[in-house]
Amino acid sequence: MEGRGGGAGAPYSPRTVDEVFRDFKGRRAGMIKALSTDVEDFYEQCDPEKENLCLYGFPNEEWEVNLPAEEVPPELPEPALGINFARDGMQEKDFLSLVAVHSDAWLLSVAFYFGARFGFDKADRKRLFTMMNDLPTIFEVVTGSAKKQSKEKSSVTTNQSIHRPKSSSKGRGSDSSKQSKVIPKDEDEGMDEEDDDDHSDTLCGACGENYASDEFWICCDICEKWFHGKCVKITPARAEHIKHYKCPSCSNKRVRP
Repeated sequence: MEGRGGGAGAPYSPRTVDEVFRDFKGRRAGMIKALSTDVEDFYEQCDPEKENLCLYGFPNEEWEVNLPAEEVPPELPEPALGINFARDGMQEKDFLSLVAVHSDAWLLSVAFYFGARFGFDKADRKRLFTMMNDLPTIFEVVTGSAKKQSKEKSSVTTNQSIHRPKSSSKGRGSDSSKQSKVIPKDEDEGMDEEDDDDHSDTLCGACGENYASDEFWICCDICEKWFHGKCVKITPARAEHIKHYKCPSCSNKRVRP
């Protein structure tokens, strides 16, 4: 089993601002995955019949639901304890939002633990916080509020006309190839820089990273969140044959008992 701190069983101690930020991003990506693309698996693992469980994110972008560390005091700050006990007492979206908020707090505590341990000065701490603050929080990604904070809703609508997969309900068969692939940079000179600026605030619903014009994106027809094709394992060629795309989270949703 991978050690709670990072690598496979080995002590993991990022010592510079850039190393701590990479550690933060990796843990954040893993926890976002647990609460979005892997949400069905995460939900089932949070069994209220088990003991106090925590959600851990790891630097390699993986996640784990497990018991808290046994050593006292622990090697690193611990995540919120007993998240599984709240699962059946609220709606799923509220439960996921609650875990997301506590996950954001844990990520900050781990990052600043490393900062204190390795003597970051005021300038280092400020730089680290600025880098972390430039990314949307897990809560913002999970609830979709990060998308709402983008410059203009119309910019997302324009983006959809470029990357959205074909939909039979809209009768755009002749335009399907244009909708389901990324337009090469030299295909439309008048769109390049302006398009990148307009859509820079669009975020991937899986990893939370920003839009980039040189990457393939696909939009879920249910929740209307955008995803990197690589994050949801959809290629441009496969998207050509999808009439209505449902992201992993929407595909796994079902009525909870």
